[in-house]
Amino acid sequence: MFRHRITQFEQEVVTIHPGEYFATRNDTIISTVLGSCIAVALFDPGAGVGGLNHFMLPGELGRDDFVRSPNAKYGMFAIELLVNELMKLGIAKRDIRAKVFGGGAVLRFADGGMTKIPQSNIDFTFEYLRKESIAVLASDVGGREPRKIFLFPRTGKVLLKRISPSQVDLVEKEEERYLHAIREEGLEGRIVLFDQPPSRSR
Repeated sequence: MFRHRITQFEQEVVTIHPGEYFATRNDTIISTVLGSCIAVALFDPGAGVGGLNHFMLPGELGRDDFVRSPNAKYGMFAIELLVNELMKLGIAKRDIRAKVFGGGAVLRFADGGMTKIPQSNIDFTFEYLRKESIAVLASDVGGREPRKIFLFPRTGKVLLKRISPSQVDLVEKEEERYLHAIREEGLEGRIVLFDQPPSRSR
């Protein structure tokens, strides 16, 4: 996660990467680049509060390490973390609305199971939001092109840009590195108690 300025915007831009999330009530833009990953924008336009997450896998709810994940790599955990941050900023869960992006078929693996990641992410996200009674106001998912999105959290407005073919490899490599890190963590059996989640909100 890092803060920077982009010439076409007056506001500060906070860019998040896989496994991260950010919520704010300030006039800040939140940005991320998505391939197979999903980003869920959650916001309450009436309160002027919103946030964005970026996750790689839907997760297996029966696994013991699911709730001990040190970051927002799993879908359910990523959405719950963001909901909690928004509630800390003073909004009620019943007022939260969502927009969903990503799930493109970007990762190219010989292992057939890996090609299921994008659709699994999409299916999980909509089902989970439905069960949580969070209305989805807009979405742009699937396909084969990566996306770059800019969320204006105070209003819920999202600008979306398709990534050019020349930049697809960069997105793919970032997601491959992140997926490899997730696998390595699972193989090592590392357990981190969920004490203070790695988030920043203001």
